Amino acid sequence: MNTGVKITAFAAALAATFGTAYGVGKGVGPVEEPVKPGHGDHAAAPAPSKTPAAGGHGGHDEGAATAAADLPGGLQVSQDGYTLALDTPTPPAGRSVLKFSIKDATGRNVTAFTTEHGKELHFIVASRDLNTFRHLHPVKAADGTWSVDADLPAAGGYKAFADFKPATPGAQGITLGADLAVPGVHAPKPLPAVAPTATVDGYQVRLGGTLDPGKAGELRLTVTKAGKPVTDLQPYLGAYGHLVALRDGDLAYLHVHPNEGGPGPDVSFTATAPSPGTYRLFLDFQHQGEVRTAAFTVTAGGAKAPAPAAAEPTDGAAGHAHG
Repeated sequence: MNTGVKITAFAAALAATFGTAYGVGKGVGPVEEPVKPGHGDHAAAPAPSKTPAAGGHGGHDEGAATAAADLPGGLQVSQDGYTLALDTPTPPAGRSVLKFSIKDATGRNVTAFTTEHGKELHFIVASRDLNTFRHLHPVKAADGTWSVDADLPAAGGYKAFADFKPATPGAQGITLGADLAVPGVHAPKPLPAVAPTATVDGYQVRLGGTLDPGKAGELRLTVTKAGKPVTDLQPYLGAYGHLVALRDGDLAYLHVHPNEGGPGPDVSFTATAPSPGTYRLFLDFQHQGEVRTAAFTVTAGGAKAPAPAAAEPTDGAAGHAHG
């Protein structure tokens, strides 16, 4: 087999970091076991933007703190003395149990977190082609090990995000990111085309507003069903909606919570894109006791939209698991 189409998670991570993930990912071939992430992985992150990004956090020293503050969340496996350690970096395709921990600067498992939006830690898994999205709710053991059942439908590269706030005085929220690789023959899907409306389980969600780089703007999502506005959305994790934005290429992460309002049909968010580019937006909303995810592709800062892809729902409708 031509070695040019063999993909390891480590190579995919480097390629994504330097904005060439899809140049590598377009090959079809086996995905192999990745190199486990360590503290040095964040050194390969892209040069920080001069525009501060929402969700950035400080680093280990003065120089690193400045760089980390300018980086969006999820681009580093280690930050502020905390590391996301995956115990299951190569899960099989289909359903499996993912296990991980958050380690402090001494290498010990962190066991104390601040509860935010109903959870001590929010755990997101997305495929690198941004067609699969999972907002999972892991369970923490007494020793600080987290575990959660997950469904990763196909071979390929994925990224896991841990969004949390340590239970220490003055601590800020942190989002760490680490790579997963599902072994097997990898056939990435094209990024879905830009469209103002998404359909999931019979619900239509319309996106209004713009996502602008370096400037806060309003994103407004309107939920309808059978042509009628849904005016009785239910709180999910303390809000009428949650929005995650992932940047195409390196999967830089933004987790945005809604503005005041509700219970529908409109849910609005104030968000700032860290840079021009193409982003995938994932809206979680709850109605009649079930959480659903609507997904959109958007461009920020005049970036060229992706080539149209065949219309198909994002694999995110079943992306909520509770331990």
